Amino acid sequence: METGKLHLMKFQKRWQLLSYAEAVLYALGIAILCYFITKNLLVGLAAFVVGLVVFILLKKPWQHNLHTTSSFIDAHVSEASFSTGLLLQPEDSLPNLAKLQRYKVSEELTKRLGAITPPNALKQALLVMLGCIILGFVLHKLEVFSGVDNALNNPKNTEQIQFVAIDSVLEKSSIPAIEKQEIRVTYPSYTRLGSKTTTDPNIKAVTGANILWKFQFDNTVIEPVLDVMGELKPLQQVGADYQIQLPLTESGFYSFNFKNEEGTEFTSDLFSLEAIADNPPEIEIIGLEQYTYFDFSDKKVVQLRSSITDDFGIDEGYIIATVSKGTGESVKFREEKLNFKETISKGTKSIRATKTLDLNALKMEVGDELYFYIEAFDEKQLKRNVARSETYFAVIKDTVGEQFGVEGTLGVDQMPDYFRSQRQLIIDTEKLIKDKPNITSKEFKSRSNELGFDQKALRLKYGQFMGDESEMEEAPSGIESLEEGEDHDHPEDQENILKEYSHDHDGDNEHNLVAAEKAEEAEDPLHDYIHNHDDPEESTLFEESLKTKLRKALSIMWDAELHLRLYEPEKSLPFQYDALKYIQEIKNSARIYVHRIGFDPPPIKEDSRLTGKIKDIKNYSKNETITAERPFKAIEEVVSRLEQLVQKESDYNETDNTLFTAAGNELAQLAIKNPGKYLQVLQGLKRIENNTGRTIENYRFVQKGLFLALPQTPQKPGAERAYMDEINSLFLKQLEVYD
Repeated sequence: METGKLHLMKFQKRWQLLSYAEAVLYALGIAILCYFITKNLLVGLAAFVVGLVVFILLKKPWQHNLHTTSSFIDAHVSEASFSTGLLLQPEDSLPNLAKLQRYKVSEELTKRLGAITPPNALKQALLVMLGCIILGFVLHKLEVFSGVDNALNNPKNTEQIQFVAIDSVLEKSSIPAIEKQEIRVTYPSYTRLGSKTTTDPNIKAVTGANILWKFQFDNTVIEPVLDVMGELKPLQQVGADYQIQLPLTESGFYSFNFKNEEGTEFTSDLFSLEAIADNPPEIEIIGLEQYTYFDFSDKKVVQLRSSITDDFGIDEGYIIATVSKGTGESVKFREEKLNFKETISKGTKSIRATKTLDLNALKMEVGDELYFYIEAFDEKQLKRNVARSETYFAVIKDTVGEQFGVEGTLGVDQMPDYFRSQRQLIIDTEKLIKDKPNITSKEFKSRSNELGFDQKALRLKYGQFMGDESEMEEAPSGIESLEEGEDHDHPEDQENILKEYSHDHDGDNEHNLVAAEKAEEAEDPLHDYIHNHDDPEESTLFEESLKTKLRKALSIMWDAELHLRLYEPEKSLPFQYDALKYIQEIKNSARIYVHRIGFDPPPIKEDSRLTGKIKDIKNYSKNETITAERPFKAIEEVVSRLEQLVQKESDYNETDNTLFTAAGNELAQLAIKNPGKYLQVLQGLKRIENNTGRTIENYRFVQKGLFLALPQTPQKPGAERAYMDEINSLFLKQLEVYD
């Protein structure tokens, strides 16, 4: 690179640096001025940063590039002959005359640029900085902005506890003031928050924290006490300090009272105590259905993933698993406590805990059920918080039950296990399909027809529970003709094609599965359990959901029987599985059914039913006096009492102190939840009680605040409202807000 162009670039850098230096001097002067005014280093630093950014944007040093520098040199250096721009162009692209001029300009700039100073206002910026420093020093000495200084650097002044005299008006200098105020909050050890010192008398801390108040007065005080919701606790004198320490057990309000040497009583404003409860751990189980079902051939494993969090730290957590074996009175339970895969360290605030529940490892068998939930504890003292998740279930399905065998001389089981019979039909159908290639067509059709008859018998048995006394009338015509042995497509003398494949179960009622005509005349065993014996929908053996499922199962059995009669066991098998599914659901529903206890009306006399006579019918009447709860009774009475004081119907007397104290306690419960809304009202109420604010203005202010604090009561029946339209209602609400 040529020396002329190199010196030109150096000149450009100097110009930019001088512009940045100007911005720094201006910003520094403003920062020092702000520091003298506020006496706060953070404010000074903030003013410096803001001023630096502003002046850099105004000076724009980045605009001093090579082109502007070249223009400045051409205008101020005559030897450059307005040819400085040649240094910025490639030498190869210049003609010979231009190259000669370029060389001449480079030599001249090399000699002269070092002595030329870029344009700047550095002296002006330095003078402005010195002026700001002097001005700030003078303002500091004259304490012109002392209020701003105190507000920023002595916030404790605004939080300093102030006292006023009770029943007297004294000069400010005669009231003992606090010279030193310290409030220390020591958190419970398990929170790991340590302790903090504050000057704010409004305290907010965890329940169980210890609070230490320490004061030093400029004059002698007598009997200083801490008033916590009406409970007086004396302060202890340790050297020149007065102090008291209390545990934070509940939210409330407090104040300080004392006497001076003349016996004048002084009190402070009310300050809040807010106890933050230690919440129990939060447990979340991720990506797991509440009910999990396994077939016998499934891999019986439950992947449990959970998230446990606590605000201060978890102490321990585990899984409570209960295995249920057996049914009915022989059911047995076994409970186990299982640890997570991850180790939970004490004090951990959040953890992802997982566990693989192997049902085989828990020695569960077919029909067993597993109930499990997560339980977690935190480190709260003295009694730990405990949380538990919802209960989740894992069940191994049991589709095969025990079956009674009927021997030659044994009695017939009048109530067979129908839930087992459908399963047996499925097993026999699957066996028939498997044996089809190895048996003759005649044997295959015979066995298929036999299974169809068994399906029919099972359907008829279930039909009795629905109130059916015979086959359903809506049966398909194909099935009906096959069941009854009718043949509408063949001559009467033609032999029935099913005769050689069956034992005439359907026609002769073999095995007594369908009652004969004489048996129909006998008393129905279900007569005592249903109201309408003829209408299936009026059966009351089951609730509506069970009746619907049973009706669906019967309809599906029709289709299963149809395909078996048509020698299509492959098509019948899906319907049999669907029927088994509904039967299992009915069985499980019946297991968990619990009779609902409620109103049992007296029996209706059938002879007077639907007669329209109301001679012996009397109306029921009952007289009862109910006392309405008044949670803010004292506030209501104080509102009325303040109205008397405002109207000057009577003067405040000492007997009112009890009423105003009770109202203050009731209002304090509301002020804890919303201190910004009720704290001033509570302070005004306290001033009335302490005789420091018994003025008409304060009476009205407190009365309005107490009235707004009362909950809105519903309108009494029959009461009339003056304004019913929406516009007037909105207008009245606005008046209440801005009154």
